[in-house]
Amino acid sequence: MSPTIQYEASVEHSRLSNPRTNLRVVLVATRNPLNIGAAARALANFGIPCLRLVGPYDVAFREARSAVGGAALLARAEEFASVADAVADCALVVGTTAAQHREVQHPLRRLEYGARLIRRELSSAPVALLFGSEKYGLSNEDLSYCHWLLRIPTAPETPSMNLGQAVAVCLYELVREPRAARARPEGLKPATSADQEQATRLLLEALERSGYIQPRTARSTTEKTRRLMRRLNLTARDAPVVLGMLRQILWKIGSTESTK
Repeated sequence: MSPTIQYEASVEHSRLSNPRTNLRVVLVATRNPLNIGAAARALANFGIPCLRLVGPYDVAFREARSAVGGAALLARAEEFASVADAVADCALVVGTTAAQHREVQHPLRRLEYGARLIRRELSSAPVALLFGSEKYGLSNEDLSYCHWLLRIPTAPETPSMNLGQAVAVCLYELVREPRAARARPEGLKPATSADQEQATRLLLEALERSGYIQPRTARSTTEKTRRLMRRLNLTARDAPVVLGMLRQILWKIGSTESTK
């Protein structure tokens, strides 16, 4: 197999095994290099490798200090002269908008629903997600290249988000796995009954020395304390810590009493 064919096969395998490689995040006429850096960091956070820029306002954006963890991705970001060029290889183009003070001519979908449609398309073809400039957003001409629009459900009083934050929110919704949210966390090994009883005895001893336990109610207090310790559901990892605390308290009480 020739090197060219091997490379093309590798790219195709990567695309099929990781649909995130099919996403192109396109920033159009971005003015603030720090926002570009923040967007690059968000791409790196969520494993999105492709950042494209159309007419960035400042050529110094590649040195943006806000690209912590995303410097390599920012360094290889692609620049384009027009939106048409930036989305030429994409089967689906989605624009983002706050949809304020303008008449939208495209289907407008909330992020939660739109992300599902994008994920479905990413499994088979490249998708472009467009973000406009901080001041004006995407122009009508930019939007004309879009198949439909996406909006983040922000509060009506403050609908517009910072560019870097908007990129991060959209990418999180795109990569999150609903099934993972329903998965139960890994259970911790519970403390043994012997460790729980030892902690109970030490606690009772501390309560008795401190004068909390009264002879008339000693039996009832003992039972209540034992039930309380069981309800704490101590883990095997926490049991030695609790036992150490109680031993220290008993030692301190004993030391204090011996000096009286």
